[in-house]
Amino acid sequence: MKISLKTIPHISSKIAIDLNNSGVVTMTKGLEAISHEAEKVLIENVKQELALEEKVSDICDDNEEEIEFNLVDERQLFFMIKKKLAPEFGIILNYEERYSDIAHKILDELYEEDLIHFEVTENRIKNIIYTAITSFIAEASELDDAVMDKIRTYKKRYIPGTDEFDILYEKLYHEELTKRGME
Repeated sequence: MKISLKTIPHISSKIAIDLNNSGVVTMTKGLEAISHEAEKVLIENVKQELALEEKVSDICDDNEEEIEFNLVDERQLFFMIKKKLAPEFGIILNYEERYSDIAHKILDELYEEDLIHFEVTENRIKNIIYTAITSFIAEASELDDAVMDKIRTYKKRYIPGTDEFDILYEKLYHEELTKRGME
């Protein structure tokens, strides 16, 4: 699953909490500083992918007539172009490898900014970060289902995409995160 800008604050909080709860890391400036650094790395990565996707869209738009003439599957073409350009944008498309790379970058930032101290191997810390990312993503769809189920129980109908729906969704999403100990 793809990381979105909306989920980044939650993922970065989970990273900080999991590092704190690991018992192998000493935090020099607290959870918020760690969460902030993780957030910066995640935002940079997501923005790189968005730039890549924008470039691919531009290429597809520039060749729209040819694509239609040759009856090309646009989704498949989009992915093929994205795959070809990904290294140029520094994007790893395999999610497992990508999250491992992101975890390593976050670890590097935390170490360089002197936000954590540890007596174990770097790989162990990287694995804690990686697990925080992947477990959050795995739980994200469960969270979304739980929030949508709650919204459906309300007497008033909320229409997805409206400001009212978005505010309610975000409120319930935060409550569900807190209930599950993810924030």
